[in-house]
Amino acid sequence: MAKQLDYHTIRDIFARFQAVAPEPKGELEHVNVYTLVVAVVLSAQATDAGVNKATRGLFGVADTPQKMLALGLDGVTDHIKTIGLFRQKAKNIMKMSQILVDDFGGEVPNSRAALQSLPGVGRKTANVVLNMWWGQPAQAVDTHIFRFGNRSGVAPGKDVDQVERAIEDHIPADFQLHAHHWMILHGRYVCVARKPKCGVCLIRDLCLFEEKNL
Repeated sequence: MAKQLDYHTIRDIFARFQAVAPEPKGELEHVNVYTLVVAVVLSAQATDAGVNKATRGLFGVADTPQKMLALGLDGVTDHIKTIGLFRQKAKNIMKMSQILVDDFGGEVPNSRAALQSLPGVGRKTANVVLNMWWGQPAQAVDTHIFRFGNRSGVAPGKDVDQVERAIEDHIPADFQLHAHHWMILHGRYVCVARKPKCGVCLIRDLCLFEEKNL
């Protein structure tokens, strides 16, 4: 774990990210907030590309909780069977859809607590939805952000909660909205787990990672 970078260095890092990608976007395909929640639930222990491949057909026939319930458990399971843990995820999607219809009038709630009350929705999923759909500066710490935060010194922490707090505490407010997308994309494509691509990294001179792969 690297030490915590100072304010000015973190500003420089995110200014560079912003210059390259002013409006970074998440890679999960969705057509409304309900399908975004479903896609994020499905993305646990799966790749975004794999989820997108499965959900194109699913969302074509079921883009609301009501339509998902009408499709039924077997129908949902058949659509997502290429995704890891698909049986449990299909059950969670059905339970979640029923709760949305029964308790929320078919609408997805927009508080973290209400989102986390839904089956299959944890803090990370809730933060993704709050950030991507409602524009809240919520930080969803996945494996890419955890790795990047600790390697670089942008947001070091022993667990995801500590990294999330470090992001909220140390990244300047004007970068908070897009911070999690910049870090996810950087971790996914440059600061990869094995043999990070330090030679093409635009922040390698600011990063505290000692074992740079140049």
